Amino acid sequence: MSANSAADPAASRPQDARRPVRSFVLRQGRMSPAQQRALDQLLPRYGLPFARTPLDWQHVFGRAAPVVLEIGFGMGETTAEIAAAHPERDFVGIEVHAPGVGSLLREVDGRGLANVRVIRHDAVEVVDAMIPLGSLAGIHVFFPDPWPKKRHHKRRLLRPDFVHALALRLAPGGYLHVATDWSDYAEEMLATLGAERLLVNTVQGFAPRPESRPQTKFERRGKRLGHPVFDLFFTRK
Repeated sequence: MSANSAADPAASRPQDARRPVRSFVLRQGRMSPAQQRALDQLLPRYGLPFARTPLDWQHVFGRAAPVVLEIGFGMGETTAEIAAAHPERDFVGIEVHAPGVGSLLREVDGRGLANVRVIRHDAVEVVDAMIPLGSLAGIHVFFPDPWPKKRHHKRRLLRPDFVHALALRLAPGGYLHVATDWSDYAEEMLATLGAERLLVNTVQGFAPRPESRPQTKFERRGKRLGHPVFDLFFTRK
């Protein structure tokens, strides 16, 4: 036994127990001055700090309204557009990358959106610790990292255990809307969601893109190049 392993009890545990497999890698993205200002000045106003305590939505938003969770909102353009179109609903966005968080905060403040809150943390931990069971009207997971290399597939977000955790957070009749432009990931998602006993597919196979999901610039560019986009729309039994 080495000196290091003797001094560190974690060294004798399996690696998976010490270091959970995450669905993201924190990269040093370039922050614009405007994004940094938004992060510094607006996150205290619109952000929810990570805590191992379930949230009270009525306390968070100051009203009783349906709550929709978005996981991995990227630069936040879709989140802001959907929230602006649905002022009767409240939206919680989770994202780990600082430039995207800063970008969404700018949109939220510029549009005067009182129905958006942001959590900058690992979505798996947020769902487990902060999202009450049966409390969500909907969940959006748009274009999660496909981790295309086979050896990285274990990092994909929508694994069976996490899909089950999401299903438990939905109220009966609540929906899970997923979109991807990776065909093999789409097939894997379809199988995983289809195997979840608490969810039911609203169509046979993939769903047409609902008007409620705006197309991003990235998606429009991909479509011009012939890249198909797959939507899945499941509801909670």
